[in-house]
Amino acid sequence: MTTRQAYWTCQALGWGIYSVIGMTGAARQIGWRPSMIAGYALFGVYSVALTELFRREILRRKWLEASIGRMAAALAVGAAIVGSIQTFLVIAVDFTLERSGNTFLQRPDYAFGLWVGVIAITCVWTILYVSLTAHRRSREKEVHLQLAVREAELRALEAQINPHFLFNCLNSIRGLVVEDPALAQDMVTRFSNILRYNLRRGYDHTVPLSSELEAVSDYLALESVRLEERLRVCMEIQPEAATFPVPAMLLQTLVENAVKYGIAPRPDGGELRVSARLNGEGLALEVDNPGRLADPQPGGSGLGLANARERLRLLYGSRASLRLENTDGRVSATVLVPRIA
Repeated sequence: MTTRQAYWTCQALGWGIYSVIGMTGAARQIGWRPSMIAGYALFGVYSVALTELFRREILRRKWLEASIGRMAAALAVGAAIVGSIQTFLVIAVDFTLERSGNTFLQRPDYAFGLWVGVIAITCVWTILYVSLTAHRRSREKEVHLQLAVREAELRALEAQINPHFLFNCLNSIRGLVVEDPALAQDMVTRFSNILRYNLRRGYDHTVPLSSELEAVSDYLALESVRLEERLRVCMEIQPEAATFPVPAMLLQTLVENAVKYGIAPRPDGGELRVSARLNGEGLALEVDNPGRLADPQPGGSGLGLANARERLRLLYGSRASLRLENTDGRVSATVLVPRIA
């Protein structure tokens, strides 16, 4: 049974039982009458409707989020208003069905007793509602807080830009300004494309693989100016994988790591291989470069891969993976990005 179903079941049973108890007590005094039965039946129906409207008003005005004093005062006033409306309807229905002998008009003390009793039972309803939903509200607040923390962590991770990459790009462009102005202009355009891509991702944590590949192509074009023929690139991208959503800047982080540690330190450079293919679980991305994991990496902090792993964890939990392994004199970084349910 869902929470919503449980709520309506309790509403029907609670007010139904209260109406039956009242009707039984009245029958002992005046006997069973069709008008009396109809009056109590109507009482149960409009009590369910009025308390439901009261519940919606509680949520709309966010009374349960106020301080204890303000919440208690607001709920008490609300319960008194609802109880007064219920009392008015009881008297109006009784007057309509029993015109010649309306008890409440003949005995004001009965009307006052009814008013106090109905307000009391409405206050009991209010206390039960607040008490029974307190745990759920606490759990929802905790979930919202966790989501907010995760969102903040993702924003912080996505905002990181490798300063070494910026420094190297600017130095390369600076050297081209005199030697090859046209190429320098093209490099400035590619450099601005990368910055724009990083800044305009907005609130989307994932982008189509095709967008990520465009940013990677601009990055490799910039690095090729610095590394020249030492950087050789081979890409094998399955056409169907182009639209698959991946974490923004994930592939570039892997490629940048491969260039920095696998290609740049080698006098003869090497071949960088990038592949992407769909499988039953999602998208498999692989970036491999010459070298071994055991090779020393001067100046390396590992922040790029740690950043990538943390973003995968925040976005997909344990369903995503990033692993590094040695394969025939090369280092392979393989990422599994799961399908979004």
